[in-house]
Amino acid sequence: MPSASPKEPHALPEPANLGTVPAAECHAEHFATEHLMGDLKGRSVRGGAVTLTAQAIKFALNLGSTMILARLLAPSDFGLIAMVTVVTGFVAMFKDAGLSMATVQRKDITHEQVSMLFWINVALSVGVMLLLAAFAPAIAAFYSEPRLVWITVALAGTMLFGGLTVQHQAILRRQMRFKALARIEIISMASGIALAVAMALAGVGYWSLVGMVAGTAIANAMLVWIFCNWRPSMPQCGTEVAELVKFGGGLTGFSFLNYFTRNADNVIVGYALGSGPLGIYSKAYNLLMLPIRQINAPIGSVMLPVLSRLQDDPARYRSAYLQALSAIAMVGTPIVVTAFVLADELVAILLGPGWEEAATVFRWLAPAAFFGTVNVAPGWLCISLGRPGTQLRWAMISAPVTVVAFLIGVQWGIVGVAAAFSASWCLGFYIFVVMACRKSPVQQRDIAHALLAPITASLIAAIVGMVTHAEVSAAISSPLSRALVTLPGMGLVGISVLYLFPMSRIQLNNLLREGICNVAIRRSHRS
Repeated sequence: MPSASPKEPHALPEPANLGTVPAAECHAEHFATEHLMGDLKGRSVRGGAVTLTAQAIKFALNLGSTMILARLLAPSDFGLIAMVTVVTGFVAMFKDAGLSMATVQRKDITHEQVSMLFWINVALSVGVMLLLAAFAPAIAAFYSEPRLVWITVALAGTMLFGGLTVQHQAILRRQMRFKALARIEIISMASGIALAVAMALAGVGYWSLVGMVAGTAIANAMLVWIFCNWRPSMPQCGTEVAELVKFGGGLTGFSFLNYFTRNADNVIVGYALGSGPLGIYSKAYNLLMLPIRQINAPIGSVMLPVLSRLQDDPARYRSAYLQALSAIAMVGTPIVVTAFVLADELVAILLGPGWEEAATVFRWLAPAAFFGTVNVAPGWLCISLGRPGTQLRWAMISAPVTVVAFLIGVQWGIVGVAAAFSASWCLGFYIFVVMACRKSPVQQRDIAHALLAPITASLIAAIVGMVTHAEVSAAISSPLSRALVTLPGMGLVGISVLYLFPMSRIQLNNLLREGICNVAIRRSHRS
């Protein structure tokens, strides 16, 4: 992967020069995108390199904080926070209301429209904050856990900081200022983690996890306003935002149902089994999905603006989409199969003693994580092509099916819930792909062809890994040593199988040299 350019291209004038620029022209510079098309490839390549580098740093920070806090806190402490974050994460989506993506995806947008969206986001965040605080006693009563009252109130206060940053972050994404976004995320995350570790060492228990959320939110809000020099004006009558709100409403409806579906397992486990089992289940889930999120989230932040700019060029759109999807699968699926084979070792190394049951949950969640590596496939199509209604219709189908699966699975404890999640998620992913591909430049067979080689290679590598692991487990007692012995064979077999596919061989070579976004954008320019 080539190194990121030391100087990020800025479309915006420096703050010191704003006084010499007419107001209308200054505002236009924040929202115009024509200048991006002239160097879309270069901006995307640099953005991909910067974003992936930042994500690697964030992954290290997240992993390090997990290893430290898992040893300083009890599983029940994580379970308490998981009980509340299910609710806070749910209501937090309403402070955005899909309006950030509306700003990014829209071809043309004005300062007045974004200002109106800003004040809508602020109003929503205040409402969410007050509503969440008011429901704190009810949340505590639902779980029969009185400590949740003040935890909920404290986390509710962080909502306001999120609402103040929605449109500023959207502007940075629209202008493809990925270096600024990376700096903001790294510094704010490091600030929250530092505060959490300090509080845990001071012996405040679960309040250290609350401190991490609050510290990250406050640092993020301050940095976003520093890096983005756009300032909203007061709302004006007659500003046309109905279409933008409708677009955001579709995304919010999908997010509502999708979040409910993805977090119903935590609610059911917490209610039926308590904070201890929930702490183990949620930690296993988050640990398994952590590397996948480090891949999908940054690539999505780069590719969605790119695909939105290419929505009127089907050939280039299809090429960029499929190349990015295939590259993500080449990176993500090997991670999941490795985690499946070495679940016991990873839990022992990362979480330490007392978390052994998480390894079993880890393995049962692996099928969902396997398809989760390419879960961006249908979502990118719907969002970049301005079709949030398709996402909403899929969520209306998948939500009740998944919740029923959780209710059945909880009869067998957290392992049963994990198995139910994998079964329902794999089926739901296939249905989502079918729906998203209708009337789009990308067809189902295109996605299947793009994923064939990486999935085949990963599954064969997993078989080799399980055989090797079974042989060395009896002879080697050290978890780290077992992992180090098993990994080389898996990697060699996986890469060898990929090289049997001509297109995958070419793409793997390009991926190793350039990175995911670089490959996708370069291929789209050749189309």
